Amino acid sequence: MPDTLAAAVDYCQDIKHSRFQALAAPVTDATEALAFLQRVAIADATHNCWAYRVGNDYRSSDDGEPAGTAGRPILAAIDGQGFDRVMVVVIRWYGGIKLGAGGLVRAYGGTAAECLRSAPRLPLVALATLQVRAGFDDLGALHAALAAHAAQKLDETFDADGVAVTIEVPADQCDALKTRLRDATRNRIRLSVLSE
Repeated sequence: MPDTLAAAVDYCQDIKHSRFQALAAPVTDATEALAFLQRVAIADATHNCWAYRVGNDYRSSDDGEPAGTAGRPILAAIDGQGFDRVMVVVIRWYGGIKLGAGGLVRAYGGTAAECLRSAPRLPLVALATLQVRAGFDDLGALHAALAAHAAQKLDETFDADGVAVTIEVPADQCDALKTRLRDATRNRIRLSVLSE
């Protein structure tokens, strides 16, 4: 699994009199990524180039730089540093010396990579969504097992037979949770996997 950022980070460097500032933040979806861009983009900067990756969803923008010289290198830096669910904006203030296409690729990609290289990482954990059906007599065992296996309740519905709980649990905890619930309730609790 890739990592995401533990917190927003930034990094600045000057390249041939142009100033490059990278700002990176963890995001959960494209809407959040574009909202971050709106917050940090500087209107009087020469360019606000960016890229994000959220799983298989990714986008980038050269913001007026020659095609392929800014957004794609920023995205390559995100991938190269092993990040997911990350948005990076690299802001450039032009300093009077043209960098050429290769120089721009190195400047944007390098600034983004350096920003991410020293950033605090947070491992992404694969989650599974399960539905658990339990009788009233087994509620204590159910709640103890959920807490012990880092499960988070998403929904809980009571009826005449007991409770139906939708939970999210780290995927590597599923089998242990199933075993614990089976043993604690003499196999009375029913589990079904909604997504993995």
